[in-house]
Amino acid sequence: QAQLVESGGGLVQPGGSLRLSCATSISRFSIYAMGWYRQAPGKERELVATITSAGITNYADPVKGRFTIFRDTAKNTAYLQMSSLKPEDTAVYYCNVKRGLFDYWGQGTQVTVSS
Repeated sequence: QAQLVESGGGLVQPGGSLRLSCATSISRFSIYAMGWYRQAPGKERELVATITSAGITNYADPVKGRFTIFRDTAKNTAYLQMSSLKPEDTAVYYCNVKRGLFDYWGQGTQVTVSS
């Protein structure tokens, strides 16, 4: 059974930084893309950032210039470096892996930006 294990969430002040990690047991040779999505209370889940197996990245407009997604293929882990955090970034962040026609999700990690 495919596993995605997320870590790195927490409470941070506005303007601060956090790094999220997502380690997966899915073979890196079968992964098309990894990414991060988030869901704030009362809102739908939305894309944050993705990175393909070729290293092509895509970011949602609200996080461009502040968040960076990258992968360590040897560790089969994706990271989301978040800087200049804003209160509106508060949400549960979910890791996603795309393999063929299937999507796999992590359990989610809470990020709270508050003073």
